[in-house]
Amino acid sequence: MPNKKEPTIKTMSQQNVLVTGGLGFIGSNLAHRLVSLGANVTVYDALLPQYGGNLANIKEIKEKIRDVRADVRDFDQLKEYVKDQDVIFNCAAQVSHIDSMNDPYSDIAINCVGAINLLEAARRFNDDVKIVFTGTRSQIGKIDYSPADEKHPEFSMDIYSANKSAAEKYHLIYYRSYGIPTTSLRISNAYGPRAQVKQKGYGVVNYLIRMALQDEVITVYEPGTQKRDFIYIDDVVDSMILAAQSDLANGEVFFVGSGIETTFVDIVRLIINIACSGTWKFVPWPPERKSIEVGDIALDLGKIQNLLKWNPEVDLDEGLRRTVEYYRERIRDYL
Repeated sequence: MPNKKEPTIKTMSQQNVLVTGGLGFIGSNLAHRLVSLGANVTVYDALLPQYGGNLANIKEIKEKIRDVRADVRDFDQLKEYVKDQDVIFNCAAQVSHIDSMNDPYSDIAINCVGAINLLEAARRFNDDVKIVFTGTRSQIGKIDYSPADEKHPEFSMDIYSANKSAAEKYHLIYYRSYGIPTTSLRISNAYGPRAQVKQKGYGVVNYLIRMALQDEVITVYEPGTQKRDFIYIDDVVDSMILAAQSDLANGEVFFVGSGIETTFVDIVRLIINIACSGTWKFVPWPPERKSIEVGDIALDLGKIQNLLKWNPEVDLDEGLRRTVEYYRERIRDYL
């Protein structure tokens, strides 16, 4: 293990920062942190109803940011907001694995065409802007060796993951061919405040927390022993800002996770225990989920720890307690 060092996050005073998908889970948490660092933040989001964007996510900072309602699929709209930015965090995405299989064309339009639109706008109008792309751990599919590092082969199990893999390659190509400084962060199973909790396909931990708080029965696919790496949103945000601030991240790909594997049934039990409500039961795997299941996941975080000096700080128990408390107080904003 590399020596653990505290990351150095610098002020972003007077820097112009664009967050695409800025009303969503990751984007809105990032926007809050950027405001605290002094950045001039533009939140850019189409607020498509099924994808988790929520105006409640920015209500504490709405007077301190520019909130733009627009779609990354519209190049002419997007280019106007790419100009004059110092940093762009590309968080806009369709993020449901199941929806991507049912409607691959929408996934391609948002996750691939949207990414090309952003990169082309940068190439034509702002070719020295730093771009941080939010990829996903699921790009690699089932793992061939454990823990998986950034050199692991990619064979995605669903259309969403394949399109995120393609979009990551676009970002790296624009760095290698045009010199635009880009970085991709392959984020593991993130959870925390400001995620949508109504639908199962968009961040499973937050959905389970909502079910527990409403004293519902949580179903666990038998035998519930599949392992995942769960990462709290504040740690994800720190990794994104460090990537934006470091030239060492240019042209690189990093896994972002906790480095700890937890079985699905164990996290369900922990959520119910912290929420003091909810129950659970085993059910068979539905065919549409079984066909895209990737099996156990373990990640090697050595690259991001060594290059960016980033380490996750919030353990699973503390992160879940913070998340449960957030939704206990504000659940009406998310139903």
